Amino acid sequence: MEPLPLRELAVQIIYLASSVFFILGLGGLSKPEKARAGMAQAAFGMLLAIVGTLLHADIVRYDWIMAGLFIGTAIGVVIGRPLFISVPMTAMPQWVALSHAAGAVAATLVGVNEFVLLGSSLGPGTMAALGFEVVLGALTVTGSVMAFGKLQEILPGRPVTWPLQNLLNMVLLAGAFGLLIALMVNPELTWAFWAMTAIAALLGILMVLPIGGADMPVVVSLLNAYAGLSASAMGFALGNNLLIIVGALDGASGFLLAVLMCKAMNRSFANVLFGAFGAPAPAALKSADGQEMRALTPEDAAIRLAYAAQVIVVPGYGLAVAQAQHALRELTDLMEKRGVEVKYAIHPVAGRMPGHMNVLLAEANVPYDKLYDMDEINAEFERTDVALVIGANDVVNPAARSDPGSPIFGMPILDVDRAKSVVVLKRGKGAGFAGIENELFFHPKTSMLFGDAKASLSRLVTELKAL
Repeated sequence: MEPLPLRELAVQIIYLASSVFFILGLGGLSKPEKARAGMAQAAFGMLLAIVGTLLHADIVRYDWIMAGLFIGTAIGVVIGRPLFISVPMTAMPQWVALSHAAGAVAATLVGVNEFVLLGSSLGPGTMAALGFEVVLGALTVTGSVMAFGKLQEILPGRPVTWPLQNLLNMVLLAGAFGLLIALMVNPELTWAFWAMTAIAALLGILMVLPIGGADMPVVVSLLNAYAGLSASAMGFALGNNLLIIVGALDGASGFLLAVLMCKAMNRSFANVLFGAFGAPAPAALKSADGQEMRALTPEDAAIRLAYAAQVIVVPGYGLAVAQAQHALRELTDLMEKRGVEVKYAIHPVAGRMPGHMNVLLAEANVPYDKLYDMDEINAEFERTDVALVIGANDVVNPAARSDPGSPIFGMPILDVDRAKSVVVLKRGKGAGFAGIENELFFHPKTSMLFGDAKASLSRLVTELKAL
C-alpha cells in the first residue's frame, strides 16, 4: 500500500481534527453552561473543514469558491449580528428551519451537479448514495420552508389534512425510491432523476402541512436529522470522509432529539407525523364543570411574589412572543434582593424548537444554575409558595395526569398545580396553541394576570419597587 501524498495526508489530518471538534461541540451543547464553548468548538471545526477542503487536490480554481465564501460570510454576519438585523427570540425557530433549508439546498445542488456531470458513468453504489442525498435534501428543503411558514404564521398553524393523505405520501415515497432503483440499473434515465427530485420536493410539502404547530419541536429535530443524513450520503457519493462523519453525527443527534421530544410529549413518531394533532378549539371561558378563571391585579400579584420564600418561574412560548425575557430577569432580580429564592422550570418541549426556553433566558443572562429540567424541579413545587407561569400552557396542564380522554394524557408535565399558589400570565382566555382546555387555569389556587407578558412583567416590576 503506497503512502498518501503529503497534500492529501494533510487534508485527511485536518478533516480528522475537524471531526473531533464537531464531536466536542456537540457534547458541549448537551449542557447550558457548556453551550457557548461547544458552539465555539463546532465553529472552529467548521473553519478547519473549510481549510482542509481548500487544500484538496481536485480544486483547480478558487475564484468561484472565494466568491461563495464571501457571499456566505456576508449573509451569516447580517443574520447573526443585531447591528444589521435584529432577530427576535420569537423568530428563532423560523431561522432554525430556514438554516436547515439552506444546508439541504447545498446538498441537493451538489447531488444534481454530480448527476449532470457524471450521470451515465455512475456505478450502482454511487448512484444509490447520490439519489439518497437528493431525495432527502429536496424533501428537507421544502419541508423546512413549510415549517418556516407555519412558525411565521404565513401558513395555518393547525394541521392541514385531506382524504387519504398518508396513503398518498406512502405512494409518492415508494415512487421516489422506485425511480432511484431504476437509476441504479440505468443511470442514463435522466427523466427519472428529475422526476425523483420533484417527487421528493412535493413530499416535503405534503408531510409537513398536516402537522400542527404544537409539534414543531419534533419536526425541527427531524428536519435536522434529514439534512444530516443527506450530507452523509453526499460524503459517500463524493468519497469525503468528513461529510460522512459529520452528516452521521447530525443525523443521529437529530433523530435522538426527536425521540426525546416525542417522549416528553408521550407521543410516538407515527402519531406526530400522521396524527394531525393540534386542531384549534373554541375559546375557553369556562371549564367543563362551569368554573371560571379568576383574574388578579398586578398589585396583588406583586405582593404574593414579594413575600414568598420560593418562586418557580415556568416560561413558555408566550414569553418569547412578547420578547419579555429581560423584563422577567429584572423582576426576578428584584425578588432575589428581597430574599426570595427563584428557580426556573424548563419543560423539554416548551417553545417552538428544542431548547427554545434555554436560549431565550440565556439572552437575558439568566444564570445557568437557576435553570432546572423537569425531572429536577418537579419535587420542588410542593414546597413552593408561588409558581409563576408565563405563556406556558400544555406543559402545565394537569389533564395530562388525570383525564384519559385528553389528547395529551400521559404527557410528562411540570407539576405546577402542586405549588401553594399559582400566578399565570396569559394574553387572553382562549385555549392554547394545541387547542386544549387547561384545567390549571380554573384551579382554585390559580389566579390569572391577563395581558401582554412584557407589559404585565413591567407592571409587576413597578409594583415590586413600590413595596
